[in-house]
Amino acid sequence: MKTPRKIALAAASMLSTLLFAADASAQAAKPAAEARNVVLVHGAWADGSSWGEVIPRLQAAGLHVTAVQNPLTSLADSVAATHRALALQDGPTVLVAHSWGGTVISETGTDQKVTALVYVAARAPDAGEDFVALSGQFPTMPARAGVREHEGFTALSEEAFLNYFANGVARDKAEVLYAET
Repeated sequence: MKTPRKIALAAASMLSTLLFAADASAQAAKPAAEARNVVLVHGAWADGSSWGEVIPRLQAAGLHVTAVQNPLTSLADSVAATHRALALQDGPTVLVAHSWGGTVISETGTDQKVTALVYVAARAPDAGEDFVALSGQFPTMPARAGVREHEGFTALSEEAFLNYFANGVARDKAEVLYAET
């Protein structure tokens, strides 16, 4: 999770990316229509509400914003949920992901409506590249020690969520975020 300052920086980065993508499109041989839609894809151990402080900023910039509620039951299920959100967009769309959501947008980024992919502190695998295998190429982060598996599903312990995943978020807010996952 991010502090309000980090969220603002991430939102500014997304807007810069949107403007850069629009500028790059204008210079291309076949210019793409300017994207006015943003679809936000959350990572593991979170839900669409994790974008709660980013959404109003993007809306204030005149963008139509949708936060996907990934089921996190499988990559295929999260990809399907993202495709459903894309189908509801009216025109060119920028896909934005955090954490594991990067894997989801790598798979859905070929949708005809998608004009750009934005990875915010997200893994950026190639389409079809295994997230777990990619994770194994990097040092294990402290939050990973709090991962618990039960009947094929993973969850993050409350201690790991509050101390590592939501580090820097006010304790009362982090506790609410943990309860929502």
